[in-house]
Amino acid sequence: MLPRHPPSGEMGGCRGQCGCSAYGVSTSAYSSPAKSLGDPGITPMSPSHNLVRNVEQSFLVVVAIDFGTTSSGYAYSFTKEPECIHVMSRWEGGDPGVSNQKTPTTILLTPDRKFHSFGYAARDFYHDLDPNESRHWLYFEKFKMKLHTTGNLNMETDLMAANGKKVKALEIFAYALQYFKEQALKELSDQAGNGFENSEVRWVITVPAIWKQPAKQFMRQAAYKAGMATPDNPEQLIISLEPEAASIYCRKLRLHQMIDLSSKGPVNGYSPSTTVAAGFTPAKENIRRNRQSRTFLVENVIGEVWSELEEGDRYIVVDSGGGTVDVTVHQIRLPEGHLKELYKATGGPHGSLGVDYEFEKLLCKIFGEDFIEQFKIKRPAAWVDLMIAFESRKRAAAPDRSNPLNITLPFSFIDYYKKFRGHSVEHALRKSNVDFVKWSSQGMLRMSPDAMNALFKPTIDQIVQHLNELFDKPEVTSVKFLFLVGGFAEAPLLQQAIQSAFGSKCRIIIPQDVGLTILKGAVLFGLDPTVIKVRRSPLTYGVGVLNRFVEGKHPPEKLLVKDGTRWCTDVFDKFISADQSVALGESVSRSYTPAKPSQLVIVINIYSSDKDNVSFISEPGVKKCGTLRLDLTGTDISVPNRREIKTLMQFGDTEIKAMAIDVATSKSVKAGIDFLNY
Repeated sequence: MLPRHPPSGEMGGCRGQCGCSAYGVSTSAYSSPAKSLGDPGITPMSPSHNLVRNVEQSFLVVVAIDFGTTSSGYAYSFTKEPECIHVMSRWEGGDPGVSNQKTPTTILLTPDRKFHSFGYAARDFYHDLDPNESRHWLYFEKFKMKLHTTGNLNMETDLMAANGKKVKALEIFAYALQYFKEQALKELSDQAGNGFENSEVRWVITVPAIWKQPAKQFMRQAAYKAGMATPDNPEQLIISLEPEAASIYCRKLRLHQMIDLSSKGPVNGYSPSTTVAAGFTPAKENIRRNRQSRTFLVENVIGEVWSELEEGDRYIVVDSGGGTVDVTVHQIRLPEGHLKELYKATGGPHGSLGVDYEFEKLLCKIFGEDFIEQFKIKRPAAWVDLMIAFESRKRAAAPDRSNPLNITLPFSFIDYYKKFRGHSVEHALRKSNVDFVKWSSQGMLRMSPDAMNALFKPTIDQIVQHLNELFDKPEVTSVKFLFLVGGFAEAPLLQQAIQSAFGSKCRIIIPQDVGLTILKGAVLFGLDPTVIKVRRSPLTYGVGVLNRFVEGKHPPEKLLVKDGTRWCTDVFDKFISADQSVALGESVSRSYTPAKPSQLVIVINIYSSDKDNVSFISEPGVKKCGTLRLDLTGTDISVPNRREIKTLMQFGDTEIKAMAIDVATSKSVKAGIDFLNY
């Protein structure tokens, strides 16, 4: 049952805990769809079958943007042909030896901070600038991680360009999304033969499932700034959780579209005794052959792997990208094959960027941290070149590799080092005692395969450790499959580590077009956002209220006497618990009243905690995380003195949403939840 509050008329206000004078009243509980699944229920807004939200016919097309830490892309599907997913057309530029299904997540601003270019085009232009000129241009890469790592993310958060100058993060994200919007609308217009309007598109943006609410809201605000949708039409934009999108796509996989690392017999014409890297070759070939058309047919069937799943079967999706590793545990629900999240999304900053950081640490060990820091600031374009050279060698790392990997050092690195230290790069290598990296006379660092593998080890160890801890949870027993997706899943070293650690527990499956799995799944999610029926709340959410003081139960220091009535302050009124199941469309209902009839705005502070048992907002670990704002302007204030505003909060979607009704008039009240500006 929901917590009880003072009955109407007994409470004179929240004394600052809510940020206003408002009070909560108890609500009657309906039977909850989550309850039938053996979970503590919360009050639904209405029966969930009334809340199915397939794509409205007003949208002609769904465009999904996979906004990655290291690379990004978009794909789309016309709502009349949902089985056809078109992946973005060929990008300008591209690297030799690296497939260009996506473009690097890099952005270049002119010296006067105007948008210049994105992706390969940004990187190549920046690279070709004269070194003296390049330091005035603002170049950003791998900036998505800032949204995950910033504790107090807000609209004023800055990003630092390669030259050390700062720009508001919201501007950079909005520029990037505007670029994708324009590219997609141009391609759609070319296909349709006439102009395609933004209003005809439903946009989907992917984010890690482990992101907190402020980061998701930040992405939405950036999309509004880019002109994709507006606060008045929020449904035009959907936030999709990356491992969920992968899960949706993996349901459709046919045998020829995946690599089964655990298979005993040959799959896709190769046997598991062949090395993992060799097993991945057919996938790359398959992508290459399809590159010209870039149209993928998604059959309206459940794939063969899926047909092995029965009601209640569990599987894990491990989305290993550039910045984060994101893990979700899902359970199949028949007959429709809807998905239920079994355990709250987990993960951490264990993406392939970790390998780049290890390489940077190695360079610091050889050449000195002071030099590397100076080189990055004084020769930013050359640093980018060096990391591009490392990226292509990184992709060549494999468990059975025997020949060394050569990384070309830019001429300006060799030249600047000589000026900085007074001796040569070769001399530094000899002095460094790093015997597994040699100097090649062609101007290259020559790394032994073991040295390269050692750069992967810390990141891969963190992923394996995280999964080991997850497999120990009771909700994660008897898992049938582990789907390994995301850009980092292409790394044979990671594939081998996952197979040897978990191959005995479940089958390890890798989709062949592993880098596009999330993108295609996000399109499918945009076509039917109701496919994930039950999610888990990552945190406990609630507000602060006053309750009647009970001797012996409430601490004496929380006592407040007002007009002769004894109240307990700081009481945490819980909306939802951490890891609680919540069905799509379910909502928690509370009623609030303004302290004065003339009051036009009620602002209520929202608190969160990662513990599920919270009694007071003053407890350790309980943080103010946002505000619920009820805008009463435009409602009839001539109604009774005690106005009741019934508020419904939905926790079952990818974002927390709110709506409110003035009970006396049944008119809707403008309600908004803000996790960024509070």
